[in-house]
Amino acid sequence: MATTVVRYQHQGKPAWGVVHERRIAPLSRHYASTADFINEGLDEAHASTPAQALLALDQVALLSPITGDRQFLCQGINYASHVRESGMDPARIGFNTLFTKAPSSLASAHDDVVRPAHVRLLDYEIELGLVMRRSLRGATKVGSGELHHWLAGVTIVNDISARDVQLPQGQFYKGKSYRTFGPAGPYLLLLSAEEWLRWPELRMRLAVNGQPRQDSYCGDMIYKPHQTLTELSALHDLDAGDLIATGTPAGCAARAPGKLTLWVMKHLLSDATKWRLFIQKGLDNPAYLRPGDVITAAIRSDDGRLDLGEQRNRVVAA
Repeated sequence: MATTVVRYQHQGKPAWGVVHERRIAPLSRHYASTADFINEGLDEAHASTPAQALLALDQVALLSPITGDRQFLCQGINYASHVRESGMDPARIGFNTLFTKAPSSLASAHDDVVRPAHVRLLDYEIELGLVMRRSLRGATKVGSGELHHWLAGVTIVNDISARDVQLPQGQFYKGKSYRTFGPAGPYLLLLSAEEWLRWPELRMRLAVNGQPRQDSYCGDMIYKPHQTLTELSALHDLDAGDLIATGTPAGCAARAPGKLTLWVMKHLLSDATKWRLFIQKGLDNPAYLRPGDVITAAIRSDDGRLDLGEQRNRVVAA
């Protein structure tokens, strides 16, 4: 069985524990970071029993299971459905789009998402987050059946994005790294070797104010976790507790214009005019997030045996 881990605050102090039903079995040691927990606390977490669950889940404030000292890496345009809604052909995606997101953007599964005053086109992206188990330094070939060797578990990530910064300025890092733009958790689900083989079965669902927006299986990924780990190992050092967000499926607020509009924008308009029109059209799109909206996001297998919990974040004005 997968082990459901939470990082939480109780009586003013952060702690780690294992969830059994709706109760938490606190771990005996203090782990200052996700890396410390993974390096030193996995055995105790796996050995946890329901009899040790003395704390009600509703009594605590859940924190992001990924601490701010960890790396936050991301994949873009990695789901065939999202590629199509972006106006591209999945068969012609010839490379893995990789970028970073500021760890200071991390927030809990229940924190408010703060929309900066200058941002008008705020978007959501539910993603499966991979959490490193050990260091990966130097080019390494990772096989599809070897994920359990390199990865500790999975968590939910909502890659909140300011499209009117990201796209006109061509800056993924800047448009996605404002504080609170990275809700993670609530759970860090530790998987066995057999359970890692089931990652394509995980179903991602996101809704805004109860209206379904995204609904897809992780198996729709173009570049799979083992392929991404292999590629990253050749250019980027990874350590225990680092987070990799693996891309989002269709259903985001941002949409590609039609082919005729694209041709006109590309051939007849200046960049300044093109992006001014993009923002103007976006302001009329009710799918973009506004203060007061509530985002819910969940990832689980259809049989319920792998359940990453549910996020619930309210959008507020800065």
